[in-house]
Amino acid sequence: MQVILDISRLLRSAPRPVPSGIDRVELAYARHVLALGRTSGRFVARDLWGAFHIVPRDLVERLAATLGREWAGEAGSDARRAAPVTAQLMRGRVLLGLGRVPFRRVLRAEGPRVFLHLSHTALENPWHIRRMRARGITFVPLIHDLIPATHPEYARPGEAERHLRRIANTVALADGVIVNSAATAAALGPHLARRADAPPVLVAPLGTDHAQVPELPVPLEPYFVVLGTIEPRKNHLLLLNLWRQFAARMGAAAPRLLIVGRRGWENENILDMLDRCAALRPTVQELGPLPDRRVAELLKGARALLFPSFVEGYGLPLAEALSLGVPVICSDLPALREVGGEVPDYLDPLDGAAWRAAILDYARTGSPARRAQLQRMAGWRAPAWEEHFTAVSGFLRRVAGAAAPAAAAAPAAPPAQHAPRGLTLVRPVQDRS
Repeated sequence: MQVILDISRLLRSAPRPVPSGIDRVELAYARHVLALGRTSGRFVARDLWGAFHIVPRDLVERLAATLGREWAGEAGSDARRAAPVTAQLMRGRVLLGLGRVPFRRVLRAEGPRVFLHLSHTALENPWHIRRMRARGITFVPLIHDLIPATHPEYARPGEAERHLRRIANTVALADGVIVNSAATAAALGPHLARRADAPPVLVAPLGTDHAQVPELPVPLEPYFVVLGTIEPRKNHLLLLNLWRQFAARMGAAAPRLLIVGRRGWENENILDMLDRCAALRPTVQELGPLPDRRVAELLKGARALLFPSFVEGYGLPLAEALSLGVPVICSDLPALREVGGEVPDYLDPLDGAAWRAAILDYARTGSPARRAQLQRMAGWRAPAWEEHFTAVSGFLRRVAGAAAPAAAAAPAAPPAQHAPRGLTLVRPVQDRS
Protein backbone atom coordinates (compact mmCIF):
# COMPACT_ATOMS: atom_id res chain seq x y z
CA MET A 1 0.00 0.00 0.00
CA GLN A 2 1.24 3.48 -0.88
CA VAL A 3 0.27 6.49 1.27
CA ILE A 4 -0.02 9.86 -0.50
CA LEU A 5 0.07 12.73 2.01
CA ASP A 6 -1.08 16.27 1.22
CA ILE A 7 1.36 18.68 2.92
CA SER A 8 -0.08 21.91 1.46
CA ARG A 9 -0.84 23.34 4.88
CA LEU A 10 2.66 22.55 6.15
CA LEU A 11 4.12 24.60 3.30
CA ARG A 12 1.90 27.55 4.14
CA SER A 13 2.64 27.27 7.87
CA ALA A 14 6.44 27.14 7.56
CA PRO A 15 6.94 30.91 8.12
CA ARG A 16 5.08 30.74 11.44
CA PRO A 17 7.35 30.80 14.49
CA VAL A 18 4.73 28.77 16.41
CA PRO A 19 2.38 26.16 14.87
CA SER A 20 -1.33 25.64 15.30
CA GLY A 21 -2.68 22.29 16.45
CA ILE A 22 -3.41 21.16 12.88
CA ASP A 23 0.10 22.21 11.83
CA ARG A 24 1.50 19.90 14.52
CA VAL A 25 -0.63 17.02 13.27
CA GLU A 26 0.52 17.49 9.67
CA LEU A 27 4.17 17.58 10.76
CA ALA A 28 3.72 14.37 12.78
CA TYR A 29 2.12 12.67 9.77
CA ALA A 30 4.91 13.91 7.47
CA ARG A 31 7.47 12.28 9.77
CA HIS A 32 5.42 9.08 9.83
CA VAL A 33 5.12 8.89 6.03
CA LEU A 34 8.84 9.61 5.66
CA ALA A 35 9.51 6.63 7.93
CA LEU A 36 7.43 4.39 5.64
CA GLY A 37 10.16 4.57 2.98
CA ARG A 38 10.37 5.79 -0.59
CA THR A 39 8.12 3.16 -2.12
CA SER A 40 5.38 3.35 0.52
CA GLY A 41 5.07 7.09 1.07
CA ARG A 42 4.64 10.01 -1.36
CA PHE A 43 3.97 13.72 -0.78
CA VAL A 44 1.80 16.12 -2.75
CA ALA A 45 0.83 19.78 -2.52
CA ARG A 46 -1.84 21.87 -4.22
CA ASP A 47 -1.30 24.69 -6.68
CA LEU A 48 -3.46 27.83 -6.83
CA TRP A 49 -6.16 25.96 -8.76
CA GLY A 50 -6.33 23.04 -6.35
CA ALA A 51 -4.47 20.55 -8.54
CA PHE A 52 -1.98 18.23 -6.84
CA HIS A 53 1.71 17.89 -7.66
CA ILE A 54 4.36 15.53 -6.32
CA VAL A 55 6.82 17.12 -3.85
CA PRO A 56 10.36 15.63 -3.70
CA ARG A 57 11.02 13.52 -0.62
CA ASP A 58 14.38 15.14 0.14
CA LEU A 59 12.74 18.56 0.42
CA VAL A 60 10.08 17.16 2.76
CA GLU A 61 12.81 15.63 4.94
CA ARG A 62 14.58 18.98 5.10
CA LEU A 63 11.37 20.88 5.90
CA ALA A 64 10.28 18.42 8.61
CA ALA A 65 13.67 18.58 10.31
CA THR A 66 13.90 22.38 10.33
CA LEU A 67 10.27 22.92 11.35
CA GLY A 68 10.62 20.41 14.17
CA ARG A 69 13.57 22.31 15.63
CA GLU A 70 12.07 25.73 15.02
CA TRP A 71 8.66 25.00 16.54
CA ALA A 72 10.24 23.28 19.53
CA GLY A 73 12.29 26.40 20.19
CA GLU A 74 15.62 24.64 19.58
CA ALA A 75 16.64 26.22 16.26
CA GLY A 76 19.29 28.86 15.74
CA SER A 77 18.96 31.77 13.34
CA ASP A 78 20.12 29.70 10.36
CA ALA A 79 17.45 27.06 10.94
CA ARG A 80 14.77 29.72 11.41
CA ARG A 81 15.53 30.95 7.91
CA ALA A 82 15.83 27.46 6.46
CA ALA A 83 12.23 26.30 6.98
CA PRO A 84 10.54 29.22 5.14
CA VAL A 85 13.14 29.07 2.36
CA THR A 86 12.61 25.33 1.88
CA ALA A 87 8.83 25.78 1.89
CA GLN A 88 9.09 28.61 -0.64
CA LEU A 89 11.22 26.41 -2.90
CA MET A 90 8.61 23.65 -2.69
CA ARG A 91 5.74 26.04 -3.42
CA GLY A 92 7.70 27.41 -6.39
CA ARG A 93 8.14 23.92 -7.80
CA VAL A 94 4.41 23.27 -7.45
CA LEU A 95 3.45 26.55 -9.15
CA LEU A 96 5.82 25.79 -12.01
CA GLY A 97 4.17 22.40 -12.40
CA LEU A 98 7.40 20.46 -11.85
CA GLY A 99 5.55 17.71 -9.97
CA ARG A 100 2.72 17.31 -12.47
CA VAL A 101 4.21 14.47 -14.51
CA PRO A 102 5.20 12.36 -11.45
CA PHE A 103 1.68 12.83 -10.09
CA ARG A 104 0.19 11.53 -13.33
CA ARG A 105 2.36 8.44 -12.94
CA VAL A 106 0.94 7.96 -9.44
CA LEU A 107 -2.57 8.19 -10.88
CA ARG A 108 -1.74 5.49 -13.45
CA ALA A 109 0.06 3.20 -10.98
CA GLU A 110 -1.31 -0.16 -9.93
CA GLY A 111 -1.91 -1.41 -6.41
CA PRO A 112 -3.64 0.05 -3.35
CA ARG A 113 -3.05 3.76 -2.81
CA VAL A 114 -4.48 5.97 -0.07
CA PHE A 115 -4.71 9.77 -0.24
CA LEU A 116 -4.51 11.31 3.25
CA HIS A 117 -5.88 14.82 3.74
CA LEU A 118 -5.29 16.23 7.24
CA SER A 119 -6.54 19.80 7.15
CA HIS A 120 -10.04 21.02 6.43
CA THR A 121 -8.95 23.37 3.65
CA ALA A 122 -9.66 22.46 0.01
CA LEU A 123 -12.56 20.19 0.95
CA GLU A 124 -14.95 22.91 -0.23
CA ASN A 125 -14.17 22.12 -3.89
CA PRO A 126 -13.03 18.52 -4.21
CA TRP A 127 -12.85 18.07 -7.99
CA HIS A 128 -9.26 16.81 -7.87
CA ILE A 129 -10.12 14.38 -5.08
CA ARG A 130 -12.89 13.00 -7.30
CA ARG A 131 -10.34 12.60 -10.07
CA MET A 132 -8.07 10.55 -7.80
CA ARG A 133 -10.92 8.34 -6.64
CA ALA A 134 -11.86 7.69 -10.26
CA ARG A 135 -8.34 6.29 -10.71
CA GLY A 136 -8.78 3.87 -7.81
CA ILE A 137 -7.11 5.93 -5.07
CA THR A 138 -8.75 5.63 -1.65
CA PHE A 139 -9.60 8.95 0.04
CA VAL A 140 -9.26 9.29 3.83
CA PRO A 141 -9.53 12.73 5.50
CA LEU A 142 -8.88 13.58 9.15
CA ILE A 143 -11.69 15.68 10.62
CA HIS A 144 -10.56 17.69 13.65
CA ASP A 145 -13.93 19.13 14.69
CA LEU A 146 -17.26 20.45 13.45
CA ILE A 147 -17.21 23.56 15.62
CA PRO A 148 -17.74 26.14 12.82
CA ALA A 149 -20.92 24.27 11.85
CA THR A 150 -22.22 23.38 15.31
CA HIS A 151 -21.22 26.68 16.96
CA PRO A 152 -21.16 29.31 14.17
CA GLU A 153 -21.23 32.11 16.75
CA TYR A 154 -17.56 31.40 17.48
CA ALA A 155 -16.41 31.34 13.84
CA ARG A 156 -15.58 33.99 11.29
CA PRO A 157 -18.50 35.12 9.09
CA GLY A 158 -19.14 32.59 6.34
CA GLU A 159 -17.07 29.85 7.96
CA ALA A 160 -20.12 27.80 9.00
CA GLU A 161 -21.27 27.51 5.38
CA ARG A 162 -17.77 26.61 4.21
CA HIS A 163 -17.41 23.96 6.88
CA LEU A 164 -20.76 22.40 6.00
CA ARG A 165 -19.55 22.11 2.40
CA ARG A 166 -16.38 20.41 3.63
CA ILE A 167 -18.38 17.94 5.71
CA ALA A 168 -20.83 17.28 2.87
CA ASN A 169 -17.95 16.54 0.49
CA THR A 170 -16.36 14.30 3.13
CA VAL A 171 -19.63 12.38 3.40
CA ALA A 172 -19.89 12.05 -0.39
CA LEU A 173 -16.28 11.08 -1.15
CA ALA A 174 -14.52 9.57 1.86
CA ASP A 175 -13.76 5.85 1.89
CA GLY A 176 -12.87 6.14 5.57
CA VAL A 177 -12.60 8.99 8.07
CA ILE A 178 -10.12 9.54 10.92
CA VAL A 179 -11.24 11.67 13.87
CA ASN A 180 -9.38 12.77 16.97
CA SER A 181 -12.05 11.95 19.54
CA ALA A 182 -15.34 10.16 20.09
CA ALA A 183 -16.87 13.61 20.58
CA THR A 184 -15.91 14.56 17.02
CA ALA A 185 -17.20 11.20 15.77
CA ALA A 186 -20.53 11.88 17.50
CA ALA A 187 -20.81 15.30 15.85
CA LEU A 188 -19.93 13.84 12.45
CA GLY A 189 -22.25 10.82 12.75
CA PRO A 190 -25.53 12.55 11.80
CA HIS A 191 -23.93 13.79 8.58
CA LEU A 192 -22.49 10.39 7.67
CA ALA A 193 -25.89 8.79 8.29
CA ARG A 194 -27.20 10.55 5.18
CA ARG A 195 -25.12 8.17 3.07
CA ALA A 196 -26.41 4.64 2.65
CA ASP A 197 -22.92 3.12 2.63
CA ALA A 198 -21.46 5.38 5.29
CA PRO A 199 -17.65 5.12 5.50
CA PRO A 200 -16.04 3.64 8.62
CA VAL A 201 -14.72 6.08 11.22
CA LEU A 202 -11.56 5.57 13.24
CA VAL A 203 -11.30 7.39 16.57
CA ALA A 204 -7.55 7.91 17.04
CA PRO A 205 -6.47 10.32 19.83
CA LEU A 206 -3.63 12.62 18.83
CA GLY A 207 -0.20 12.19 20.36
CA THR A 208 1.65 14.73 22.47
CA ASP A 209 5.01 16.06 21.37
CA HIS A 210 6.05 18.50 24.10
CA ALA A 211 9.57 19.71 24.79
CA GLN A 212 11.50 18.10 27.62
CA VAL A 213 12.48 20.57 30.34
CA PRO A 214 14.33 20.02 33.63
CA GLU A 215 12.75 20.52 37.03
CA LEU A 216 12.63 24.22 37.82
CA PRO A 217 12.65 26.05 41.18
CA VAL A 218 9.22 26.71 42.66
CA PRO A 219 8.24 30.26 41.63
CA LEU A 220 7.99 32.82 44.41
CA GLU A 221 4.55 33.99 43.26
CA PRO A 222 1.75 31.59 42.27
CA TYR A 223 0.62 31.84 38.66
CA PHE A 224 -1.71 30.12 36.21
CA VAL A 225 -1.45 29.60 32.46
CA VAL A 226 -4.14 29.70 29.79
CA LEU A 227 -2.96 28.30 26.46
CA GLY A 228 -4.57 28.72 23.04
CA THR A 229 -5.69 31.21 20.43
CA ILE A 230 -7.47 34.21 21.93
CA GLU A 231 -11.00 33.74 20.57
CA PRO A 232 -14.47 33.79 22.16
CA ARG A 233 -14.98 30.02 22.47
CA LYS A 234 -11.84 29.74 24.63
CA ASN A 235 -13.66 31.85 27.25
CA HIS A 236 -10.76 34.15 28.15
CA LEU A 237 -13.34 36.73 29.19
CA LEU A 238 -14.34 34.64 32.23
CA LEU A 239 -10.75 34.58 33.46
CA LEU A 240 -10.14 38.28 32.82
CA ASN A 241 -13.24 39.23 34.82
CA LEU A 242 -12.15 36.97 37.65
CA TRP A 243 -8.68 38.47 37.66
CA ARG A 244 -10.13 41.95 37.79
CA GLN A 245 -11.93 40.87 40.98
CA PHE A 246 -8.74 39.33 42.36
CA ALA A 247 -6.82 42.54 41.71
CA ALA A 248 -9.50 44.66 43.41
CA ARG A 249 -9.84 42.42 46.48
CA MET A 250 -6.34 41.03 46.94
CA GLY A 251 -4.05 43.66 45.48
CA ALA A 252 -0.44 42.48 45.32
CA ALA A 253 -1.41 39.14 46.88
CA ALA A 254 -3.44 38.12 43.81
CA PRO A 255 -2.03 35.22 41.72
CA ARG A 256 -0.81 36.00 38.23
CA LEU A 257 -2.36 34.90 34.93
CA LEU A 258 -0.15 34.22 31.90
CA ILE A 259 -1.96 34.19 28.54
CA VAL A 260 -0.12 32.21 25.85
CA GLY A 261 -1.39 32.25 22.26
CA ARG A 262 -1.93 34.48 19.29
CA ARG A 263 -4.83 36.89 18.95
CA GLY A 264 -7.63 35.36 16.90
CA TRP A 265 -11.00 36.61 15.67
CA GLU A 266 -14.33 38.03 16.91
CA ASN A 267 -12.66 38.95 20.20
CA GLU A 268 -13.11 42.71 20.58
CA ASN A 269 -14.32 42.53 24.21
CA ILE A 270 -11.35 40.38 25.22
CA LEU A 271 -8.84 42.65 23.51
CA ASP A 272 -10.44 45.74 25.04
CA MET A 273 -9.79 44.31 28.49
CA LEU A 274 -6.23 43.29 27.65
CA ASP A 275 -5.38 46.63 26.07
CA ARG A 276 -7.36 49.09 28.14
CA CYS A 277 -8.07 47.65 31.61
CA ALA A 278 -5.42 49.18 33.85
CA ALA A 279 -6.54 47.05 36.82
CA LEU A 280 -5.32 43.89 35.06
CA ARG A 281 -1.81 45.04 34.23
CA PRO A 282 -0.12 44.10 37.52
CA THR A 283 -1.46 40.52 37.49
CA VAL A 284 -2.25 39.55 33.85
CA GLN A 285 0.45 39.19 31.20
CA GLU A 286 -0.23 38.45 27.54
CA LEU A 287 2.81 36.62 26.16
CA GLY A 288 1.62 35.86 22.62
CA PRO A 289 2.59 32.64 20.80
CA LEU A 290 5.65 30.90 22.24
CA PRO A 291 7.79 27.93 21.13
CA ASP A 292 7.20 24.56 22.77
CA ARG A 293 10.20 24.71 25.09
CA ARG A 294 9.14 28.03 26.59
CA VAL A 295 5.53 26.86 26.97
CA ALA A 296 6.72 23.73 28.77
CA GLU A 297 8.87 25.81 31.13
CA LEU A 298 5.94 28.07 31.99
CA LEU A 299 3.58 25.14 32.51
CA LYS A 300 6.04 23.35 34.80
CA GLY A 301 5.98 26.26 37.23
CA ALA A 302 2.23 26.93 37.10
CA ARG A 303 -0.24 26.07 39.81
CA ALA A 304 -2.48 24.76 36.99
CA LEU A 305 -3.42 25.11 33.34
CA LEU A 306 -6.79 26.86 33.05
CA PHE A 307 -8.94 25.63 30.16
CA PRO A 308 -12.46 27.17 30.40
CA SER A 309 -13.53 26.57 26.75
CA PHE A 310 -17.15 26.39 25.68
CA VAL A 311 -16.51 23.69 23.04
CA GLU A 312 -13.54 21.57 21.93
CA GLY A 313 -12.93 18.85 19.37
CA TYR A 314 -9.99 17.36 21.25
CA GLY A 315 -7.99 19.19 23.95
CA LEU A 316 -4.30 19.20 23.08
CA PRO A 317 -3.29 21.76 25.77
CA LEU A 318 -4.81 19.49 28.43
CA ALA A 319 -2.78 16.50 27.20
CA GLU A 320 0.39 18.60 27.07
CA ALA A 321 -0.08 19.88 30.62
CA LEU A 322 -0.83 16.47 32.13
CA SER A 323 2.10 14.90 30.29
CA LEU A 324 4.33 17.44 32.06
CA GLY A 325 2.77 16.61 35.43
CA VAL A 326 0.89 19.92 35.63
CA PRO A 327 -2.65 20.02 37.11
CA VAL A 328 -5.55 21.21 34.95
CA ILE A 329 -8.79 22.99 35.78
CA CYS A 330 -10.98 22.73 32.70
CA SER A 331 -14.50 22.82 31.34
CA ASP A 332 -16.67 19.75 31.71
CA LEU A 333 -16.76 18.81 28.02
CA PRO A 334 -16.92 15.29 26.52
CA ALA A 335 -13.76 15.81 24.44
CA LEU A 336 -11.79 16.99 27.46
CA ARG A 337 -12.97 14.07 29.59
CA GLU A 338 -11.76 11.72 26.85
CA VAL A 339 -8.27 13.16 27.16
CA GLY A 340 -8.06 13.80 30.89
CA GLY A 341 -10.11 10.96 32.31
CA GLU A 342 -10.60 11.35 36.06
CA VAL A 343 -7.56 13.57 36.58
CA PRO A 344 -8.54 17.24 36.01
CA ASP A 345 -11.02 19.24 38.03
CA TYR A 346 -13.96 19.78 35.66
CA LEU A 347 -16.18 22.86 35.97
CA ASP A 348 -19.08 24.38 34.07
CA PRO A 349 -17.59 27.12 31.82
CA LEU A 350 -20.44 29.44 32.90
CA ASP A 351 -19.99 28.91 36.65
CA GLY A 352 -17.81 31.87 37.54
CA ALA A 353 -18.14 31.27 41.29
CA ALA A 354 -16.81 27.70 40.96
CA TRP A 355 -13.87 28.87 38.86
CA ARG A 356 -13.09 31.62 41.39
CA ALA A 357 -13.09 29.14 44.27
CA ALA A 358 -10.97 26.57 42.42
CA ILE A 359 -8.36 29.11 41.31
CA LEU A 360 -7.99 30.61 44.77
CA ASP A 361 -7.71 27.11 46.28
CA TYR A 362 -5.03 26.03 43.79
CA ALA A 363 -3.12 29.26 44.40
CA ARG A 364 -2.59 28.35 48.07
CA THR A 365 0.53 26.53 49.17
CA GLY A 366 -0.52 23.03 50.17
CA SER A 367 -3.86 23.22 48.30
CA PRO A 368 -5.80 20.00 49.08
CA ALA A 369 -7.54 20.01 45.68
CA ARG A 370 -4.26 20.44 43.82
CA ARG A 371 -2.58 17.74 45.89
CA ALA A 372 -5.47 15.36 45.17
CA GLN A 373 -5.16 15.95 41.42
CA LEU A 374 -1.42 15.28 41.52
CA GLN A 375 -2.19 11.96 43.19
CA ARG A 376 -4.79 11.08 40.53
CA MET A 377 -2.25 11.91 37.83
CA ALA A 378 -0.18 8.84 38.72
CA GLY A 379 -2.68 6.65 36.84
CA TRP A 380 -2.89 8.81 33.71
CA ARG A 381 -1.03 7.91 30.52
CA ALA A 382 -0.27 10.42 27.77
CA PRO A 383 -1.63 9.62 24.29
CA ALA A 384 1.28 8.58 22.07
CA TRP A 385 1.84 9.16 18.36
CA GLU A 386 3.10 5.58 18.05
CA GLU A 387 -0.28 4.23 19.15
CA HIS A 388 -2.07 6.70 16.89
CA PHE A 389 -0.15 5.60 13.80
CA THR A 390 -0.46 1.91 14.63
CA ALA A 391 -4.24 2.32 14.65
CA VAL A 392 -4.20 4.50 11.52
CA SER A 393 -1.99 2.09 9.55
CA GLY A 394 -4.30 -0.85 10.22
CA PHE A 395 -7.34 1.27 9.38
CA LEU A 396 -5.86 2.44 6.06
CA ARG A 397 -5.05 -1.13 5.02
CA ARG A 398 -8.61 -2.24 5.74
CA VAL A 399 -10.19 0.75 4.02
CA ALA A 400 -7.93 0.56 0.95
CA GLY A 401 -8.70 -3.12 0.50
CA ALA A 402 -12.44 -2.56 0.76
CA ALA A 403 -12.70 0.64 -1.27
CA ALA A 404 -10.36 0.11 -4.22
CA PRO A 405 -12.71 -1.78 -6.57
CA ALA A 406 -15.60 0.65 -6.07
CA ALA A 407 -13.39 3.72 -6.31
CA ALA A 408 -11.79 2.57 -9.55
CA ALA A 409 -15.21 2.42 -11.19
CA ALA A 410 -16.40 5.79 -9.88
CA PRO A 411 -16.73 8.46 -12.61
CA ALA A 412 -15.16 11.90 -12.28
CA ALA A 413 -17.63 14.64 -11.40
CA PRO A 414 -17.71 18.45 -11.51
CA PRO A 415 -16.87 20.47 -8.40
CA ALA A 416 -19.40 20.39 -5.59
CA GLN A 417 -20.40 23.93 -4.68
CA HIS A 418 -22.98 23.60 -1.92
CA ALA A 419 -23.70 21.38 1.03
CA PRO A 420 -26.99 19.47 1.01
CA ARG A 421 -29.71 21.01 3.14
CA GLY A 422 -31.84 19.50 5.85
CA LEU A 423 -29.18 17.67 7.87
CA THR A 424 -30.87 15.67 10.61
CA LEU A 425 -29.66 14.25 13.88
CA VAL A 426 -29.39 10.48 13.96
CA ARG A 427 -27.22 7.92 15.72
CA PRO A 428 -23.48 8.48 15.00
CA VAL A 429 -21.67 5.97 12.82
CA GLN A 430 -18.37 4.64 14.17
CA ASP A 431 -15.84 2.06 13.08
CA ARG A 432 -16.00 -0.95 15.42
CA SER A 433 -13.67 -3.28 13.54
